[in-house]
Amino acid sequence: MAVLTEEQTMLRDAAKAWSQESAPVSALRRLRNEGSKQSFDPAAWSEMGQMGWAGVVVPEAYEGSGFGYLGLGLILEETGKTLAASPLLSTALIAASALELGGSDAQKAAWLPRIATGEAVATLAIDEGAHHNPTRIALTATTSGDGYALNGVKTFVLDGEAADLLIVAARTGGTSGDTDGVTLFLVPGDAAGVVRTHLSLADSRGAAQVAFDGVEVDVEAVLGEVGKGWAILEPVLDRAYAGLAAEMLGTASAAFEITLDYLKTRTQFGQVIGTFQALQHRAAKWFTDLETTRSCVEAALEALDGGADARALSSLAKAKASEVLHLASNEMVQMHGGIGMTDEHDSGLYMKRARVAEALFGGASFHRDRYARLMGF
Repeated sequence: MAVLTEEQTMLRDAAKAWSQESAPVSALRRLRNEGSKQSFDPAAWSEMGQMGWAGVVVPEAYEGSGFGYLGLGLILEETGKTLAASPLLSTALIAASALELGGSDAQKAAWLPRIATGEAVATLAIDEGAHHNPTRIALTATTSGDGYALNGVKTFVLDGEAADLLIVAARTGGTSGDTDGVTLFLVPGDAAGVVRTHLSLADSRGAAQVAFDGVEVDVEAVLGEVGKGWAILEPVLDRAYAGLAAEMLGTASAAFEITLDYLKTRTQFGQVIGTFQALQHRAAKWFTDLETTRSCVEAALEALDGGADARALSSLAKAKASEVLHLASNEMVQMHGGIGMTDEHDSGLYMKRARVAEALFGGASFHRDRYARLMGF
């Protein structure tokens, strides 16, 4: 477990207090019951911007704090505990990282300050199928006048309907499955030819299918170099994997804490059920799995902050977080018994979020395979 600095501890405690007071699980339930197509509460996102959370990984030169990936991971963990729906992952982590790693001075100046203050929502449009496969890119970018024309469809784009900026992975060369020939483009969400369709997810959040029909962009829209976008995209995805793993760790931890409280108070056959040895063994395994996952997540975030090769560690963190959250969501329902099967209890919301988060940016099997390749197994 990482030893936190005083500043990191204060950031974590502030995130914990805000999440519990301003973004409890009841806020997600309300978002679901309202039937809104919004994937998050804009007022809550504005508050996050005011508190500086949207700019944690943004350099100070662009109105951020440059506090690092472990710092943002601590916030994601706390918001994960209350299932808080926000663009922290899509915008403050993924899009901000893409701009920082590959953006020109002009691109950074145009977007990073707006992201850091919570004014803008930005997201990465990468996947084109039901499963995460970042090299399977068929969306094309062909030369058109002094720029490019984008044609194709991206699916399950996080916060895609609300995004002011879409960072689009397109193919300017090679074939689907190649890492060469991938180019990243900055596309305004309201650009002519962009059609966004709402996708309702099981966890009551939202995503979008985004179609590009001859969307015209100029050469200034290219992020990085033409045909060499994979050099930016892969480290950006590593950050997405590690950040999502941190959020999932928070969700699994909250499920454990809620269930542990129930085991200490629920009586059956005249005894508190937490005294039953079988349940004690299951809770003990759950706890040790959480601690192992925390080590994996913090190792990945610290590697990112240190500038090390974090590819293997990021996939290890996402694989382990997927497994422990799957276990946590199942155990939460089962140990609560009949009440755990009802909509009135929050266990169902935790399970639905678990299933979406497991699949998002690759499930456990995807990341185990990637980890094995990177480690040469």
